[in-house]
Amino acid sequence: MPLLNLCGIKMESGRKGWVYCWLFYTVCALSLFATEVTGQIRYSIPEEMAVGSIVGNIASDLGLETKRLISGKARVFTAESSEYIGLDKENGHLVIKNKIDREELCGEISACSVSFNVILENPMELFRVTVDIQDINDNSPVFPKSKLDQEINELAVPGARFPLESAIDLDVGVNTLQKYTLHPTDHFKLNVQNAEDGSKNVEMILHSPLDREKEKHHNLILTAFDGGKPQRSATVQINIVVLDVNDNAPVFTRSSYKASVVENAVKNTVVETVSATDADESSDGLQYYFEHVTSAVKALFSIDADSGEVRVIGDIDYEIHKQFKIKVKAKDQGGLTDSSEIIIDVIDVNDNTPKITIMSLSSTVSEDAAPGTVIAMLNVQDLDSGENSKISCSIDLNSPFKIISSITNHYNLVTDSELDREQTAEYNITITAVDGGNPALSSKEILRLKISDVNDHAPQFEQESYNAFIAENNPPSTTILSVKAEDMDWGQNAKISYFLIDGDLNGSPLSSYISINSESGVIYAVKSFDYEQLKSFKMQVKAQDGGSPPLSNNVTLNIFIQDQNDNAPQVLYPVQTGGSVVAEIVPRSADVGYLVTKVVAVDVDSGQNSWLSYKLQKATDRALFEVGLQNGEIRTVRQVTDKDAVKQKLTVVVEDNGQPSRSAVVSINVAVADNFPEVLSEFTDFTHEKEYNNDLTFYLILALAVVSLLFIVSIIAIISVKIYRWRQNKLFYKSGANLPVIPYYPPVYADGTLQHVYNYEMCGTTDSRMSDVKFVRPYSQNTLVSQSHIGTVQREQKIQENDDINSEQKPPNPDWRFPPNQRPGPSGQHRFHTLQQRWTPYEKSRAGAHPDGAGPGAGVIAGTGPWPNPPTEAEQLQALMAAANASEATATLGPRYNPQYGPDYRQNVYIPGSTATLTANPQQQVLQQALPPPQALPPTEAPKAAQTPASKKKPTKKDKK
Repeated sequence: MPLLNLCGIKMESGRKGWVYCWLFYTVCALSLFATEVTGQIRYSIPEEMAVGSIVGNIASDLGLETKRLISGKARVFTAESSEYIGLDKENGHLVIKNKIDREELCGEISACSVSFNVILENPMELFRVTVDIQDINDNSPVFPKSKLDQEINELAVPGARFPLESAIDLDVGVNTLQKYTLHPTDHFKLNVQNAEDGSKNVEMILHSPLDREKEKHHNLILTAFDGGKPQRSATVQINIVVLDVNDNAPVFTRSSYKASVVENAVKNTVVETVSATDADESSDGLQYYFEHVTSAVKALFSIDADSGEVRVIGDIDYEIHKQFKIKVKAKDQGGLTDSSEIIIDVIDVNDNTPKITIMSLSSTVSEDAAPGTVIAMLNVQDLDSGENSKISCSIDLNSPFKIISSITNHYNLVTDSELDREQTAEYNITITAVDGGNPALSSKEILRLKISDVNDHAPQFEQESYNAFIAENNPPSTTILSVKAEDMDWGQNAKISYFLIDGDLNGSPLSSYISINSESGVIYAVKSFDYEQLKSFKMQVKAQDGGSPPLSNNVTLNIFIQDQNDNAPQVLYPVQTGGSVVAEIVPRSADVGYLVTKVVAVDVDSGQNSWLSYKLQKATDRALFEVGLQNGEIRTVRQVTDKDAVKQKLTVVVEDNGQPSRSAVVSINVAVADNFPEVLSEFTDFTHEKEYNNDLTFYLILALAVVSLLFIVSIIAIISVKIYRWRQNKLFYKSGANLPVIPYYPPVYADGTLQHVYNYEMCGTTDSRMSDVKFVRPYSQNTLVSQSHIGTVQREQKIQENDDINSEQKPPNPDWRFPPNQRPGPSGQHRFHTLQQRWTPYEKSRAGAHPDGAGPGAGVIAGTGPWPNPPTEAEQLQALMAAANASEATATLGPRYNPQYGPDYRQNVYIPGSTATLTANPQQQVLQQALPPPQALPPTEAPKAAQTPASKKKPTKKDKK
């Protein structure tokens, strides 16, 4: 009843009541949808606001913080293609994005609004915002024509009505057309009527008769005013032509015509036919035309002026125009007219498919998302109407998702059951929207959704338990086995690390025996195992993934140590002692098979490695004993005879069955005797052999290596010394060439003989050029010094030295012509002297001038003066002091015989009674001044020289003679 009353008020009060009714419907609709959305708000703004103008602060109006708008990626969603309102997330303002023209947006509808949604994410929220667009007086009234021509019969009676074209004002409300004025009003006055749709119909009423004879034309001004502030207006000029007699106007058969046409109707389709009648005889001349039509009507419809048929000339779209109201006028030949209205309803055709718009989408969802989690928000629109606009949405069957409707044309895609990424990691969800038309139209949208992993699966080992075998005495870091676990999760949640669970083994931590690679799961041995100490053990390995929190699983590892033949057999009996002799006594009357003793041995290995066998190391054809292969029993194999020795030694080899086998040796002393004294006498001097030391081979090899090394080092040292001495000799000969020598001449006695001759070998160093040479020991041979080698120490080869040793002394010069009583000889008293020579420069020589300035006597060793006297004691003392103060080294020459420096009687020999003296160089024959004859002395026998090592050499043929 209240709704009917309100609508009744609308019908009675016209435009104002219609506005109230629309507001009532709006409030009812909002109250119905209020529970479907998170929040809604309404604003009101005038049209034509500048771009960027603030509509309102949605953050404060909805009680939201601006950072929520930023974090939630707030945005404006509208189903229409044009977006007029934008959102400034920084401060929460709604601003004008595009200029709003109410007339373009809503047309003739007075209540104009723009609705859109504000969407937030994380979590998803939807807010409905409605902005009412208030009309402003931005449009002036407009007449269709600037000038109207009106023909009126002069017989028109007062009260006759003449419709005028109304002005059009696009504004609404108080800003639309409000009133008309006509000037002048001598014959006509205005009559304005409000139509049902709120428009105003204007007509002129004749209030005084016309007289064509008085005035054929009347010019009137029609002015239209709106109600805006400031007020706008429009004028049109009306030219009235007074016609002659025509007193009946055309009349339409109906005051209004109703017709319908389907959208997309074929062009030239007849929509309606209008007709009018005229009581005058000239009714056949009626003309039909549209009056006050819009450009859209002109583009879609046309009317035949003669027949009145209204035809389709354009493409009609129900989504753009749902109804047309067209005014049509009929005019006779006399100028009389009548008006009517055609109402054309457009019938909708299902020609639009539903449009699916993704408002918000989460491309990834966690696999532990609870049922009902919103995945996407959709908006589905169908521009058709009625059943054609009814849409149903659906998704694929057998899917853990479902689609539910939130508000009109809005849907949410939510989870319907639990998700499992390990079964399905990605979904392609097809959303199908179907309208209610016949035939129905549909559209599809495919959403790709990835399921993010959650660490909900623990690692699983490939086996429930692992058995591993490793041989003992293994080297450290030996790989035992590899464990592997798999995790059905993905990424970091599937990254597996392996760990050893802490434990103890024989009092030591397990990590001191075993280690594991945390990434590959390979298990290594930390140290070498000994089967005799540890045969097997158990441990647990934990596989842990990289999730948060991490999940883990354990597995048991059984590790078995395999025995190796690393232990030799050990002899328990007989006991080997180092200090006493233990012997087994066998009576001579022992029978065959007599048990002498039993060798007892054990092997700490196991299995075949511990199987022992016994055998004698040395067995002869007449062996008296044998040993049991398996039991180690030593028995006699024959009767004891008298030929068998009393003392016998058996060597038993105990060998295991390993590969390679190991063995032990035990020596057993056996005495074949009938009484103990006999045994004691045989074993009195028995010596025990020492136990073979296994390390002896190592020490022998080590000693051999050391001796070999010392031998090599010695050879290298000897070669180095030889090379060093050779280099020193080479440097010595190079530096010792052409050294000056001051010779010393022995004294001359009266008997004409030399008192004593000494033979020396001089050796010098590399720096002997500045040294003194001291002769301290004479040679044993009674020869003169060869003057050919005085002056320098010549470099000669060893081969030449050997040749000189074996060579004979050269005979005297045949030029010597001396009587026998004047020849030199070994007569006279011989004395041993110490000869000292000093290397001095030529200018300091006592026995001659410098070779460069000696003139014809150059190269003569003895001077041209008289025979020199022997040095005095003062001179000898001075020479000794000079030798001691030498800046370099003093070379002392030892008694060494060298035939190279043997006597040469042809050099530096004075012959009594002669004035000639032999020179040092045979090529230079220089006469020397004769000396006075010495006094004669009685001949004496020369003493024999002492034998020296040099004189022990093989004598020459001349020496033998």
